[in-house]
Amino acid sequence: MAIVKVIEVIGSSEKSIDDAIHAVVKEVSKTVRNVDSVYVKDIKAHVKDGKVTTFGVICNVSFRIDDGNVG
Repeated sequence: MAIVKVIEVIGSSEKSIDDAIHAVVKEVSKTVRNVDSVYVKDIKAHVKDGKVTTFGVICNVSFRIDDGNVG
């Protein structure tokens, strides 16, 4: 039987929402193996002087548990 764990992670990017999601996956993958999926719970954009400066995402990242997994 497979066990899946879910962690919540916040990522950001000055480029795009897509880039923020990729940043989340890249950073989580440094310490967590077997990442299966990313569910984007929320999206926001920071605005300064009438212009979007940063895109933010709140993500649930799921991964399969094995004996060597950190997290």
